[in-house]
Amino acid sequence: MQQSQKPLRIAVIGAGIVGAATAWELIKVGHAVTLIEPDEPGGPQAASYGNGAWISPASIIPMSMPGLWRKVPGYLLDPSGPLVLRWTALPSLAPWLLRFLAAGWTGQKVEHTAGVLASILGDGPQRHALLAEEIGRPDLIRRTGLLYAYRDREAFEEEGLAWRLRKDNGLQWRELESEELRRREPDLSPGYRFGVLVEDGAYCADPGAYVAAIVQAVCARGGVLVRAHADGFVLANGRLKAVTTDRGQVDCDRAVICGGIRSKALARAAGDRVMLVSERGYHGVIASPQAGPRFPIMPSDGRMANTPTAAGLRLAGQVELTHVDAEPDWSRVEILVQHALKTYPALGPRERLKVERWMGHRPSTPDGRPVIGASSASPDIFHAFGHGHVGLASGPITGRIIADLVAGKDAPVDIRPFAVSRFSRSRWRMASGAT
Repeated sequence: MQQSQKPLRIAVIGAGIVGAATAWELIKVGHAVTLIEPDEPGGPQAASYGNGAWISPASIIPMSMPGLWRKVPGYLLDPSGPLVLRWTALPSLAPWLLRFLAAGWTGQKVEHTAGVLASILGDGPQRHALLAEEIGRPDLIRRTGLLYAYRDREAFEEEGLAWRLRKDNGLQWRELESEELRRREPDLSPGYRFGVLVEDGAYCADPGAYVAAIVQAVCARGGVLVRAHADGFVLANGRLKAVTTDRGQVDCDRAVICGGIRSKALARAAGDRVMLVSERGYHGVIASPQAGPRFPIMPSDGRMANTPTAAGLRLAGQVELTHVDAEPDWSRVEILVQHALKTYPALGPRERLKVERWMGHRPSTPDGRPVIGASSASPDIFHAFGHGHVGLASGPITGRIIADLVAGKDAPVDIRPFAVSRFSRSRWRMASGAT
């Protein structure tokens, strides 16, 4: 590839963690960057604000695994389970769900996805530490390790496939027996007698403040923040001239779609059909807890991140599939809180806890891989969205990939598995065996 020789005017649509990190990588190499974002960067409207705050190289296991289809009915009938589907949304979600199940139908498919995700997650903690240092907020990234807590070794071994995939992709960890687990986390319920410590893992002490700080650093270097909704593109002979917004055009030479759940419509405007839904997630933050984890923990029976943050103990998890504009089901937060009370008995009675509630939209593809690369309508429009559960962890490398593509360089990883072309009807027929 021939490298770009001059700075370009680049519009980055969306100021979540992926958009902010992308803008930072672009402005570092001298491009004129305009961030287009209707809301406050780092604000509670964004998935980046409310995630579990984990930066984990272990998060390579896709949601869809072999045999999941057998468990789905049980999940859907259990109102307290980690996966909830609102039946009224089933007709519109059915195509995505079918491809979601197909993505994890065989061990071979899951092995492939795990390897693909490892390529963008493996050095996530290091990339975040560097980014935080560059913007002057190293305090926000804490490399303390991440702990997976199990009732016993047998419960750990029941997840053998997931841990084998992690090992095959280079992850290392340390196993903690009961006594050592107690020393590390004295407030953890004695019902947990085995742990797996991913020592290379990190977390963000305040994801919202982190995103805001990156955007502030971009603006300090000359970047511009335009508070508007992007809704399309102006093209002439296949070349980009501007991004259209509800407040007028933003003239540019290149554009990057990092709009989270809003990216589906923008991708369509850029000539691409994308399967993208909201895996709605919830969190509850217990302010000033009197007990809880010293460092981030994921109890295996709860499937939630328990993370000490600047605002308090964040309990993040749950997957709810429904229409994007459906009203929140705040009982999902109470499920998280009740599980935490059992996990850390010293938290005290529920009525004494002050809990902040949040719901947001993970932009998720059925195969668990983000969409990264050039659009079909123009080589000047790039996709960088659909990161699902790994947006925070993979934000910096996504920004690096886009900056390299804009410069005409080879990306630091193989981006073919992230291509938008995998959603074409012909590709779907080949992948599913349909005729």
